[in-house]
Amino acid sequence: MHTARPGRPTAVVALCVTVLALLGWAVAAGSGPVLRVDRAVSRALYAGDDRSGLHEAVLQVATAPGSSAFRGVVVLATLVWLVRRRALRTAGWVLVATALVGPLTTLLKELVGRPRPQFAGGGAELDSLSFPSGHASGVATLVTVALVVAWPLLAPAGRRRALLAGVLLALLVGCTRMWLGVHFLSDVVGGWALGVAWSLLVALAARAWPGRLTG
Repeated sequence: MHTARPGRPTAVVALCVTVLALLGWAVAAGSGPVLRVDRAVSRALYAGDDRSGLHEAVLQVATAPGSSAFRGVVVLATLVWLVRRRALRTAGWVLVATALVGPLTTLLKELVGRPRPQFAGGGAELDSLSFPSGHASGVATLVTVALVVAWPLLAPAGRRRALLAGVLLALLVGCTRMWLGVHFLSDVVGGWALGVAWSLLVALAARAWPGRLTG
């Protein structure tokens, strides 16, 4: 079955790292155009402080795939499946990619030092910093890892469907972070860029690309 050339993920890594670096610099430096876009998008998307219980529940369910708990369950099941197939090298890079994206995101948050969005009604009260979004980097890592692992097992039509589903899931989680008022647009885009770049970088370092299950 045809697999993607190594040059393609390398180019994607370079693009994502560039996007992450530029956004991080713009946010840390207080770049006017980026901050204006962030504020405008936040005002347009924020669902407000007076959300009903059902509204809040729907948002929390929609944003859950980016949470550490959700990712942990999915990754644990994936690792068990890989170990049973004796694909130990693949299991190793999956573990490294998914386990370290959280600390890496936290490190970047501290370097940039961006506070959470503020709204007239108070908004969400979170102690952690804002750039990049941990939910966005987490779901991007989860989707990228899943696609790399599943790619050699899927027919072309299945690959297209899997890629579309992964993109839609990442978009959903990213949008919910802005609907909830806990992140700016640049936080979300930066998180996506970090998750994709980190996952592919680890896959390339582990020689797991083109996608194949290795022992």
